[in-house]
Order: sequence, then C-alpha cells, then structure tokens
Amino acid sequence: MLHGKSDEILADGSLARFEGKVNLIFTSPPFPLNRKKRYGNETGEAYIKWLCAFGPLFKKMLAPDGSIVVEMGNSWEPGMPVMSTLALRALLEFQEKNELHLCQEFIWHNPARLPSPAQWVNVERSRVKDSFTKLWWMAPTEKPKASNQRVLQEYSKAMKTLLKRGTYNAGKRPSEHDISETAFLRDNGGAIPSNVLTYANTQNGDAYQTYCRENELPLHPARMPADLAKFFIKFLTVAGDVVLDPFGGSNTTGAAAEDLERFWISIEASEDYIKGSRGRFGDRITSDSF
Repeated sequence: MLHGKSDEILADGSLARFEGKVNLIFTSPPFPLNRKKRYGNETGEAYIKWLCAFGPLFKKMLAPDGSIVVEMGNSWEPGMPVMSTLALRALLEFQEKNELHLCQEFIWHNPARLPSPAQWVNVERSRVKDSFTKLWWMAPTEKPKASNQRVLQEYSKAMKTLLKRGTYNAGKRPSEHDISETAFLRDNGGAIPSNVLTYANTQNGDAYQTYCRENELPLHPARMPADLAKFFIKFLTVAGDVVLDPFGGSNTTGAAAEDLERFWISIEASEDYIKGSRGRFGDRITSDSF
C-alpha cells in the first residue's frame, strides 16, 4: 500500500514494473458531490476533467485482457430535491474519452443505507431514500478475462426442487421464448447472478473498526462491504492475478484480494487511513507491507 496521490504515483514510475500486468483495477473514487467532504473530492465540472485524466494512467497499467470497475454514487443539486446528472456524465466521459468498452453496468443495492438526502427524505418527506450506487465494468478490449462460473450463487429452493423432480412446464412463454423440456434440468453448481448486487453494510464491530478505535485512528467514512469487492475480484481475475485500487481508502480491496489469493496494490492519500487499514489484515502483515 502506497501513500500519496494516485495520479502522481501512477505517473512517476513508482509502479513501472507492474505496467501491463494488472488484471483488475477495482476502485471507488471520491464521488462527484456538489460540496467537499473531509476525505477529499473534486466538485462540479472539475470532477469530470479530473476523473477522465486517470484513463491513460489506468490503461497503461492493465494487462491486455484486464478490466476496470469504477463505483460511482449519486449526487444531488445543492439545496434542491433534484438529482444531478454529474455522476452519470462523469462515467460516460471517462468511458468515451478513454476509448473503453462498457462491458456491463452493475447496481450495488445497500438495504441498510441510512435515509438520504436527509432534508428531502426525513424532514420534508418528499423523496424516498437513495440506496444504490452504480458500478461500471469497462475494458480496452471487448472480451476481457471474465467467468460467471466463479460467482455462481446458491440455487433457490424452487430450482433445487425442479432439479430433484426432473420435470417442469416446458413450452412457449409470453416472451416468445420456447423452453425445451431439458433446458433447465442441468445442475451447473449454482445460479448465474444478476447485475443487481445486494450487500448490506452494517458491520459495527469488525476487526478494522476495533483496530481503529483501539489506536485512535479515524474510520474511513465511505467504506464498502468486502463481499462487493470479492464479487468482482472472483468474476474478473484468478488466483495469482494482480488487483489495483488507486483510491484505497481503508483498503477493503486489498484485504479482499489477499483473502482470494490475488496480489494487490493500493494507493491512498491519507496516512491515517493507511494506518487504520492494518486492522483488516491482523497478523498477516509485515513491517514493509504498508
């Protein structure tokens, strides 16, 4: 884990030996808010320009079949119950100006997210809570390394019953799909997940938070669940691959990658957040890991 600004580190040759070898860049940059947060973010149109400038730096690091996954939250116009299109425009310009293919869009739904924007949801009661973020999977090539067989989910009770029974209602559906008598009778070890991923972010006493409190270090305010990072790491890489997070924060990505036997590189501008991220690794870290 490297301390510094990611645009400077990616440009100054510090990671030259990894150029062309990174299999996945998985990251959650500061969101395009209309006011600054204490963990740092550009605002307004400057955000779009700032994000787009990372495109050449990311592409330089990627392996030929590597992928980029960027998480992006929503933003609202200041003082108004009106959503801003800034986040969507930032993703579009990042993708288009850097000549990246949009392989697929994902939604992370967090059912435990606190109601926001508070003024319009809690006080005036004129909006419902904003509980999702977008993740865009992009790549320089149309067919980057990927396999949904690595992220299969447990079959539903109904599907398990169908497999056990060995028969189901075949025939033509209203959608005009013609389902054969054997189309769904093969056990593939699990169900293919959808592009809507539901993970609650409710942990309050995990090892990371306990470590930060014991060492009087600030908790990162925008942490994602490890399962979200693990989904994309499993989907888009294999053991021994290299995962890079240029906006490391509390290093959820690095810890998830290590759990899955991938090599990882994280960059973070806040020294306190780097110190706190040690709590994700317990006794596994060495003196030169961070």
